[in-house]
Amino acid sequence: MSSTFFIPSVNIMGAGCLPEAVLAIRGYGFRKALIVTDHVLNKLGVAALIQSLLAAQEIQSVVFDGAKPNPTVGNVRAGLACLKEHQCDFVISLGGGSSHDCAKGIALCASNGGEIADYEGVDRSVKPQLPLVAINTTAGTAAEMTRFCIITDEARHIKMAIVDRNVTPIMSVNDPDLMLAKPKGLTAATGMDALTHAVEAYVSTAATPITDACALKAVELIRATCAPPWRRATTWRRVSKWPTPSSWPAWRSTTPRWAMCTRCRTSLAASMTCPTACAMPCCCRMSKRSMCKPRPPA
Repeated sequence: MSSTFFIPSVNIMGAGCLPEAVLAIRGYGFRKALIVTDHVLNKLGVAALIQSLLAAQEIQSVVFDGAKPNPTVGNVRAGLACLKEHQCDFVISLGGGSSHDCAKGIALCASNGGEIADYEGVDRSVKPQLPLVAINTTAGTAAEMTRFCIITDEARHIKMAIVDRNVTPIMSVNDPDLMLAKPKGLTAATGMDALTHAVEAYVSTAATPITDACALKAVELIRATCAPPWRRATTWRRVSKWPTPSSWPAWRSTTPRWAMCTRCRTSLAASMTCPTACAMPCCCRMSKRSMCKPRPPA
């Protein structure tokens, strides 16, 4: 039985690596970026920081801050219109899983045409998406590194899974300096998200030796590094390893299928319109009760 492993060809990690990443972006020869992010990061000036770094490398940019938690078909459609209006030749996703997924949908439709719903399923696209650089600001879903794109269909009230080799970003960026201002609760929720993904991958029937190694390493790193961020560390050294364990589960998830907790939280988040990481603790408790419930005799 064969398996295929998908991750970005370039993955830049480490505290203070953002300027290095922007320099690497210049090497691709891109002219104008569509920065896909959410309203909060734009308001906090994080998008403006990226724009200033791009401008220093003579790369123009425009910000689309319409990525909502659990991005929708409408969000993708609006972002695509913005990209076409400003004639951008590549996309930068800035944020967590919602921004990354929204950007993937925009980039995929930009090169393949049609609506994002046309690509629900596995490998439905024909052409590679518009080049996508994923700059991460959380440490949970690791959507910046995967070939998964989850978009909410408002009409059907479901989350569509677009699993496509063509949505894998060309570059992922994990700079802990972008994560220091995260709220305490979000830090804890995303850490549990990453841990749950790692455990699910390890017990998956579709696991491989590569994904097993990544899953085990993720659990080890999360266990070793979750306490300092939870205590709201004030120096970057104490959290400098935090993005790395969130990325390890992404490497393991390129092959194994979703398990119970992830499926549950995805459905719950879609129906309640809440961030998926925040739904994970509830789903883990539900899963525990389900597993501990005595079964009736046969």
